Amino acid sequence: MAFRTLDDIGDVRGKRVLVREDLNVPMEGAAVTDDTRLRSAAPTVAELADKGAIVLVLAHFGRPKGERNPEMSLALVTAAFRSVLGREVRFVGDCCGEEAEAAVAQLQPGDIALLENTRFHKGEEKNDPALAEAMAKLGDLYVNDAFSAAHRAHASTEGLARLLPAFAGRSMQAELEALEKALGKPEHPVAAVVGGAKVSTKLDVLKHLVARVDHLIIGGGMANTFLAARGVDVGKSLCEHDLKDTALAILDAADAADCIVHLPYDVVVAKEFKPNPPTRTVNVHEVAADEMILDVGPAAVEALGDALKTCRTLVWNGPLGAFETPPFDTATVALARTAAALTKGGSLVSVAGGGDTVAALNHAGVAGDFSFVSTAGGAFLEWMEGRELPGVKALEA
Repeated sequence: MAFRTLDDIGDVRGKRVLVREDLNVPMEGAAVTDDTRLRSAAPTVAELADKGAIVLVLAHFGRPKGERNPEMSLALVTAAFRSVLGREVRFVGDCCGEEAEAAVAQLQPGDIALLENTRFHKGEEKNDPALAEAMAKLGDLYVNDAFSAAHRAHASTEGLARLLPAFAGRSMQAELEALEKALGKPEHPVAAVVGGAKVSTKLDVLKHLVARVDHLIIGGGMANTFLAARGVDVGKSLCEHDLKDTALAILDAADAADCIVHLPYDVVVAKEFKPNPPTRTVNVHEVAADEMILDVGPAAVEALGDALKTCRTLVWNGPLGAFETPPFDTATVALARTAAALTKGGSLVSVAGGGDTVAALNHAGVAGDFSFVSTAGGAFLEWMEGRELPGVKALEA
């Protein structure tokens, strides 16, 4: 898709620019515990301020459900955002209306203001045109830099883009360009790693991918459902037995599309799901009735690594095993490090996303070595499902 970026925005000196960011950061008490989203927002905000724009940052925080809640005020985030930016950030107690208009009128070129939580207004999540128009009165231009909120058609993510000249911020631009390389117009062969507990949560992802990738690597609990569909007794493993027919239909669709589906043929099993229980590594046909599959085995991981060495592009969503509980992180860590090494060597473009995936890559120590790691959980998953994202669609040139 073609979309306008900050490179197309022109002279912004003295212009009021509404910038939609994702500042929905985790907190303990008054402290931000992870400032990743603040750091992602900083380049766009700083660039616009340096060019003389009056930067008005829009964001949501928590789920206040259209009511004012002091525990979900963006005033709590202002100091941390100020620290990340290394410059003054003013807080404005509303994102529209007379109070906001009066506060914005006092700002000078280069100033930055963080407006109050957009979700304090009931019309935000309903994409109320009246709310979008009230927000639009504050600005001359609109920049969406929050890919993680782009799957929602809200007033501040979709409605505003219809009312003001709209552009993608630097974080949004990087995300869209990475996703285009990964599945839009990738270099083949393409591999996809899809893990997680249940097939039911990734059905649309799997159906979308089989027609677009050359290798589909299925891990996590969902692999057990596919194994069971092929007649393997998975013991007391997590398994959605009622989805066997669905799993077989996905395998048939993959065959028709010449997509190779990789399921584990050796696995790590235990009788108890707890840290460091007694385990054994067995062929998938040797799982005992009282055992559960909790990770992919070393032979299968080595074969998956060999498959990645033949690929040019990798998309990754979900771990191969129960990675939060040792030693069932072994397969995920090993394959992630192989993918990272191939990326660093220049033979692989690797794009990963989803909360568990980011945590797993950080655990493996390789998140910084992937081509791109998205922190946008829901939006990344919907993109993998092939859905149109309203906040992105509204930016099309």
